[in-house]
Amino acid sequence: MYPTAAQAEQMLTHCAHARYVWNLAVEQHAHWRRWRRSAPGFAEQCRQLTEARRECEWLAAGNADVQQQALRDFAKARSARFTSGFGEPTWRRKFQHEGFRVIGTDRVPECHEDGTPKLNAKTGRQVMGRCVVVRKLNRRWARVKVPGCGWVRFRLSVKGKGAVLPDAKTFRVTLRNGQWHVAFAVVPEPVEAPDTGEVIGIDRGVTITAALSDGRKLNCPQLTVRERARIRKHERRAARAKKGSPKKAAEYAKAAKLKAGDANRRKDWCEKTSTMLARTYRLVRFEKLNIKNMTRSAKGTVEQPGRQVRQKAGLNRGVLAQGWGLLRQRTGHKAPGRVEDVPAPYTSLRCSACGWIEKKSRKSQADFECVSCGFTCNADTNAAANVAVGQGGIPRPRRPAGTGGATTATSRSNAREPQPTWVGIPLFQEGEDVKS
Repeated sequence: MYPTAAQAEQMLTHCAHARYVWNLAVEQHAHWRRWRRSAPGFAEQCRQLTEARRECEWLAAGNADVQQQALRDFAKARSARFTSGFGEPTWRRKFQHEGFRVIGTDRVPECHEDGTPKLNAKTGRQVMGRCVVVRKLNRRWARVKVPGCGWVRFRLSVKGKGAVLPDAKTFRVTLRNGQWHVAFAVVPEPVEAPDTGEVIGIDRGVTITAALSDGRKLNCPQLTVRERARIRKHERRAARAKKGSPKKAAEYAKAAKLKAGDANRRKDWCEKTSTMLARTYRLVRFEKLNIKNMTRSAKGTVEQPGRQVRQKAGLNRGVLAQGWGLLRQRTGHKAPGRVEDVPAPYTSLRCSACGWIEKKSRKSQADFECVSCGFTCNADTNAAANVAVGQGGIPRPRRPAGTGGATTATSRSNAREPQPTWVGIPLFQEGEDVKS
């Protein structure tokens, strides 16, 4: 979004009101104990908000819908605290959690899925729903009406003559690193599946972000050497500045702006790549990775400190900079039901030609040469080919070198030599002397 100075000041006031109301709700629920009465719900909090607006001029000067939407967001976050993975709603801080949600002011008739009008059960009248007031200016720009600010321009993420404005009931405005953003609450239509029936496997890595089974290699854009040097320069100046000084905050803000640009490029790449995958392939298969555990810190505890902590921290940064999780998530959103996860074990050690699993076949990060059949290929492309056929976890039937048959699949790993099985035959008879 590109608001004027007056509009930006008013939107900052909306952010302060929404944050203040949210923190009041957090304080109410934090006060609850087992021997006390339950904390008020959404309806009771709205009545309390009306009373607070009568007594506080600062709250009364703000928009009531923005403040009520903050309470509704809190109610949704609290009801989903066990399923969302974020736990209990926590405090919102200034300069970190700047944003608010706006409900549409335009009234439109609501209809059922079959197109029939939705009627009120008591009065029999047409049910009118909320709709966001948004207008398109040209192929790149549009404007939306924000309470107390009027029309605010924003740049369309989907450009072109065929870009359709979102038909949403609410939208959210956020401020991150000095940049205003608007997001409309609308579920996008899934991408239609192609008629080719082609299946693609994707192996994700640090050197190559996404290696496809058809031989293509896709890399997420990273910070340039010059940008990394600028970030280090600003962080170094901020570390040497006086604590709490404006210079310290300004240097950290400059570094944060460069990092935000890197995050925007990564998100843009994930959006474009996921759209390409959903439009090109009938079925997309990813190797199943637990990214949260893979990027866990190695510092350990005071009693058992970790080893090579700095090296592990650098690896974690490299993994998170590739956007693995966002690519998988957005592909699943755009191609629902056409994305599968394949277990990751043995996908990089298995030969995609004969199925033999041997860790010695992985010569290096980029080279794969099967010790059984001599097949050579890029290691990431070979792993992607195994992911494409769904081979992961339990070894598939393999064909030894020099024979035409195939051995049956077993539950044990082929990555090590077969071990002798104990069948209960004693090695010596009772009463027999055992010589050393």
